[in-house]
Amino acid sequence: MERPKVAIIFTGGTISMSVDPRIGAAIPSLSNDEIMSLVTNIDKFAEIESIDFGKLPGPHIDLEKMIELRSLVLKTIEREDIAGVVITHGTDTLEETAYLLDLSINCEKPIVVVGAMRNSSELGYDGPSNLAAAVCTVISPHSKNKGVLVVMNNTVNAAGEVTKTNTLSLDTFKSLEFGALGVVDNDRVIFHRNVISREYIPLTTNSIETRVDLIKCASGMDSKFIIYSVDTGSKGIILEALGRGNVPPKMIEGIKYAIDNGVFVVMVSRCPTGRVLDTYGYEGGGRQLRNMGVILGGDLPGQKARIKLMLALSDTRNIEELRRIMEQSQYDENEIYST
Repeated sequence: MERPKVAIIFTGGTISMSVDPRIGAAIPSLSNDEIMSLVTNIDKFAEIESIDFGKLPGPHIDLEKMIELRSLVLKTIEREDIAGVVITHGTDTLEETAYLLDLSINCEKPIVVVGAMRNSSELGYDGPSNLAAAVCTVISPHSKNKGVLVVMNNTVNAAGEVTKTNTLSLDTFKSLEFGALGVVDNDRVIFHRNVISREYIPLTTNSIETRVDLIKCASGMDSKFIIYSVDTGSKGIILEALGRGNVPPKMIEGIKYAIDNGVFVVMVSRCPTGRVLDTYGYEGGGRQLRNMGVILGGDLPGQKARIKLMLALSDTRNIEELRRIMEQSQYDENEIYST
């Protein structure tokens, strides 16, 4: 029986690291072949093609690198001989890369992003087991048409739903709102549910609008960060607001300044679950913000809302179109309070 061919794109991250005794800290060091040599018996399931993208820690993956990686994924996934693509990635920014790929690539073949929480010098190095589970997920026919998936600790999550929840735990990647899509059990992926909703934002060029800032709200904050963001050329601002979608009153001045200067403001919540809505009518409440022109960002965390707004701004600068893109699938037209 012919084995499916899986392309593994190695970008670096903890999965490629070992401790350098000179500095006593982990750095990227393992070659692709060295990593794959630890994934025992994988050749019985799939033919592996190794593609080298780099040895980059997660924090070194910026938006330009994400777009470069996207181009490589598109080129690879379009090949007839490739059944699917696995991407190794540092866990610090894994969810952002996975979400960008999920939003901007529309294909049937599975794409799986995987990493490790322990480096190869530590007891319990989880890289090989995670990589094996990722390959098992890619070769399953049930993984088709589910968008980009994140596979860690034998758990399968949707890129649009998953987030890193713990700095250390092997099961750090969780879908807090909806739960995992499935598990990898006995070398086979078992899906318990489908993706709730998927969105697609076409990216017609190999560039993205990166001038989007993320500002987290806290008690008593004022407008200085918002004003600075506007004055230094930002085209969009993600506000991680309080609770249901509210801000301290002293931030209103800055939000108005941003909108008056053509900067698009999208509001999400700093709470780990739940969506924002214009429920409250007091000063700084969601109703006032919505009436001012703030766009609601649903249940996305700030880092993902930023990725989505960057892609949206690469496609349009029309406020109503941006509102449609950012609010789609989260609200119906009768639910958001009218001005």
